[in-house]
Amino acid sequence: MRLPGRRAAGPGRGTPADLVVVGLANPGSEYDGTRHNVGAEVVAVLAERHGAQLKRAVGRALSAEIRAGDRLLVLAVPATYMNLSGETVTPLVRRYCPDDVGRLVVVHDELDLPPGRIKVKEGGGLAGHNGLKSIKAHLHTDAFLRVRVGVGKPPGSQSGADYVLRRPGKADRSELDVAVADAAEAVETILTEGPAAAMNRYN
Repeated sequence: MRLPGRRAAGPGRGTPADLVVVGLANPGSEYDGTRHNVGAEVVAVLAERHGAQLKRAVGRALSAEIRAGDRLLVLAVPATYMNLSGETVTPLVRRYCPDDVGRLVVVHDELDLPPGRIKVKEGGGLAGHNGLKSIKAHLHTDAFLRVRVGVGKPPGSQSGADYVLRRPGKADRSELDVAVADAAEAVETILTEGPAAAMNRYN
C-alpha cells in the first residue's frame, strides 16, 4: 500500500528498504528498562547483531541502515515520546518504503500477551496502544506489520499506563529478556522468509 499523497521514491529520496523496523519507546534514561520500552530493546539487539550504531539520520529518529546479504534493513527508535511516534515513523516510511507500508515493522509492548510471549501480526486493531494510534493517524492506515512483545496485565487496580512505565521485577525481567531475543529473531525471519513464516514460527 502506498503512503497517501506521496510519489514513489526518486533520486535523493534514499534507497528503498526491504524492511523498516521501528522499536517504540519513550526517550530518556528514566524510561530505560521499563515495559513500554521493550520495542527499543529489540532494535538494540538487532543493531548489536549487525554491528550497527543508531544515529540521528532521518527525521526525529535514531536509525541505521544495515546490509544483510542483498537486503537493506533499516532500524530505528523514535526520539519522540510514545504518543508522538507517528511523527517519527512517517519520514522513515516516505524515505524507505513509500509504496508499501507492509514493509514497515513496528515492535511494541503488548498488555494482552503474558511476559515472555511474542506475536507477529499484520494490520488490525491497535489495542489502545498510543504509539500505534499515532502511527495510524499519521500514515492513514494500519496495514503495517507488528511484532508484539508481551508484558502482561497490571496487577490489581494498577492502571495500564502506570504499569508499562515501571521496570519489571526480576522474574518478569527474565521473561522479557527471552521475549526480546525471540522478537529479534522474528524480525530476522520476516526479512529473510516473510511475515507468514514468522507468524507460523512464533505465534
